[in-house]
Amino acid sequence: MKRSSRSFSALLVCTALVTTVFGIGSITAAADPAPAAAGPSVSAHAGHTMAASAVPSGDDADGDGYIPANPPVTGVTPSDREPTPRYFHEFQANCAVTHTAPDDPIVFPAQPGKSHDHTFMGNTTTNANSTTASLYGGNTTCKAPGDSSAYWLPSLYKGDKKILPIGPQVIYYKAGVTDYTSVRPFPKGLRYVVGNPLQSAQDFRSHPGWVEGWECGESFKNVDFPQNCPAGSQLNLRMQAPSCWNGLHLDTPDHKAHMAYPIVKAGTNNNVCPASHPVALPMIEFKMAWPVDGDMSQVRLASGRGYSFHYDFFNAWNEPTLKALVDHCIVGGLQCDPRGYDQAHPQEGAALGPDYRLP
Repeated sequence: MKRSSRSFSALLVCTALVTTVFGIGSITAAADPAPAAAGPSVSAHAGHTMAASAVPSGDDADGDGYIPANPPVTGVTPSDREPTPRYFHEFQANCAVTHTAPDDPIVFPAQPGKSHDHTFMGNTTTNANSTTASLYGGNTTCKAPGDSSAYWLPSLYKGDKKILPIGPQVIYYKAGVTDYTSVRPFPKGLRYVVGNPLQSAQDFRSHPGWVEGWECGESFKNVDFPQNCPAGSQLNLRMQAPSCWNGLHLDTPDHKAHMAYPIVKAGTNNNVCPASHPVALPMIEFKMAWPVDGDMSQVRLASGRGYSFHYDFFNAWNEPTLKALVDHCIVGGLQCDPRGYDQAHPQEGAALGPDYRLP
């Protein structure tokens, strides 16, 4: 049976997460900054409740929101060892924008047009009906042809004009745990949502994936959009994803419960995966740049104010390609470009060939 791997207590936890985190129940929001000047009316609640889909789809035949890993990864103990310190353990998956659409194959699978507008990167075919099978091996705007994963975020507007990031955007794959040698590749078909379009300003500021907030010019750590950005500058944002997996599910009804952020081990400064989510995976970090400057009072997201920012990831990497990059760059303690090459350590070579494919 599909639910055999989860206990009644796990059901209670997931129900609580869906109810309290994603706004199905009551929400107590922190005080928000003063509203931006009026643009076209947008509600963060419109078309994006983050509730369980309750709609059968290609990867979730009964529509209950649980997609089991096959096979599951069990018997893992979170690693608390301290390997030789390396300042970097990462590689980049630079991916350009492909298209925009009011679709979300994670939150609203098989329901085209139900979401607020999203800007998609990576796989060129991503839509509401996307499944692991439809994405895997597909065309991509990522530097490495082996990365046919789908990445998306709420579209950004200035007034009525949609502003799209130009060129490849930096998507880091890093170690989120101190023992970077314990990181393993994503399982095929893993998906999750980072952040929440219903979050308050304080929720966004205290989110474990927060890095520096919205920034441009000399303005940093903004929860909402800066009031003004210098001419010629770009609006930037970085946000990190959870990197510890329960080993059991590729998705859960709230699109988050199967993932967790590392925790600090008591008595140390070491980041480790919690026992409930013992499998260390790459930590994705979006580093987005939008070509918008000047008066920012008309800037908004399709999901609402700046603090409604969130993003989605749907893994469709070619397994040998991802493993080569993870092993060479993250486990190997290098700072790699999309080819898996570290300019500071040229003697280590590259994980991929000049065409960004496995040699």
